[in-house]
Amino acid sequence: KPFGQKDNGGDLVETALIMKDIIESGKTALGIEFGSTKIKAVLIDENNNLIATSGHKWENKYENGVWTYSLDDIWSGLQDCYSKLAATVKEKYDAEITKIGAMGFSAMMHGYMAFDKDDTLLVPFRTWRNTTTSEASDKLTEVFDFNIPQRWSIAHLYQAVLNKEAHVKDVNFFTTLAGYIHWQLTGKKVLGVGDASGMFPIDSTTGDYDENMLGQFDELVAPEGFAWKIKDILPSVLSAGEDAGVLTEEGAKKLDVSGKLQAGTRVCPPEGDAGTGMVATNSIKVRTGNVSAGTSVFAMIVLENRLKKAYRQIDMVTTPVGDAVAMVHCNNCTSEINAWVDLFSEYSKLMGIEVTPEEIFDKLFKQALLAEKDGGGIVAYNYFSGEHVTGFEEGRPLLVRETNAKFNLPNLMRVQLYTALGALKTGLDILFKEEKVEVDSIFGHGGYFTIKGVGQKILAGAINTPVSVMETAGEGGAWGIAILASYMVNKKDGQSLQDYLSNEVFANQHGEVVEPDPEDVKGFDEFIEKYTKCLAIERAAVENLENTR
Repeated sequence: KPFGQKDNGGDLVETALIMKDIIESGKTALGIEFGSTKIKAVLIDENNNLIATSGHKWENKYENGVWTYSLDDIWSGLQDCYSKLAATVKEKYDAEITKIGAMGFSAMMHGYMAFDKDDTLLVPFRTWRNTTTSEASDKLTEVFDFNIPQRWSIAHLYQAVLNKEAHVKDVNFFTTLAGYIHWQLTGKKVLGVGDASGMFPIDSTTGDYDENMLGQFDELVAPEGFAWKIKDILPSVLSAGEDAGVLTEEGAKKLDVSGKLQAGTRVCPPEGDAGTGMVATNSIKVRTGNVSAGTSVFAMIVLENRLKKAYRQIDMVTTPVGDAVAMVHCNNCTSEINAWVDLFSEYSKLMGIEVTPEEIFDKLFKQALLAEKDGGGIVAYNYFSGEHVTGFEEGRPLLVRETNAKFNLPNLMRVQLYTALGALKTGLDILFKEEKVEVDSIFGHGGYFTIKGVGQKILAGAINTPVSVMETAGEGGAWGIAILASYMVNKKDGQSLQDYLSNEVFANQHGEVVEPDPEDVKGFDEFIEKYTKCLAIERAAVENLENTR
């Protein structure tokens, strides 16, 4: 519960004074996460209570065939997000942030940021959204007998090798976005094991890169005669709770352009958004799982046993402490929903109606609950980019309907919420129906679940499993990385991350559980049958409608 909100009607002035002392004495933890469309900061106290949040909107750009963010956008976004947080703290508590007890940085997993010996970025940042590495993905999967998705960092590197890109011989270090931020602010070239597991396969028995596969990769590229070995250019791997360096003088100035923030803050291992999502939903234990639904959507299931075989639709990654996780990752989720909200917002302005985007989201999501369970004969695809689970290297957002479909607002919105989970459903069916994986609980978080009870109900019907959403779900990964920072400095001797989450963070939090409605399950199954059959229409759109803008 945010400070300043007391259930017993207590003295808010007294609370603000207490918080002012906590903030100014540095008894805090800061988490900053780089999402696809928003950079978010969360400041918490020693007991993991929320003090303040802030955000900075940004968008990736499609330039020269590559989805990317510029270095200028990365740093200006980080600095704006932090300055907004400091301003919020000043306004709410009349407190200046000069020191912070612990901090951590997380970001979208995967992608490719490669640097030479002078720490110069060799090619523009290639994000997870790029689906241009199919040749490398296929070859590495064959060599390793382990699924290597196109968005993984090692697939990007090997594709550059296959493409004979001149920069590859000069690579001295490559990392993820979170690893880059951490390196620039601390000087340490490290990654949390969860984020590292999206760069190169991890051996869960050692908590480090798989030694056999490292050797296989070196052998694979040996004919190229590179001076580097793969392990030498990868970041070092750390588990949650380990020391990952401190904020340097230079780093403090890069983060806080006002110059008020002092150096010396301990920084936890940088993590990917998958790992922070697991932390934020207390789902790092075996037989738990979570679904993170924002610009992309992915499900993480912590496994009891190894899968029988490798599947191209399922990634094997880890929790922030190195336990094996089956991950179904889909590139597209809420972007098309956002586009419809923007359209209705534009219409509202045209009609002279004053309404906020938040109000539009609320009304439209709730309309979906009034729709026919199968979507009324409408089929849609939210493919802004390719979708490997269904076999697409490119995407085109698409809406098609039967001639006699009931094309009304409720059905339109239900189908948009359905299609946001369409590719995810395809992958999860492999885990639940073919591998017979069992889960005790699924937690939902991310923008898809912002409107209470709507996205949660749709997901429960889609996967025929109870879904919980906690009060903190809206804070998402930024809160998760703040907790990992707090864990590093506040854990008791020998206290595991699982125990810390259960006893120190979630002891008094209870997620609201929604059981699957049999009618929703039936309706989603009917929709997904049409969705699967009509993929040929999406294929035709990709082949015949070029991206010219």
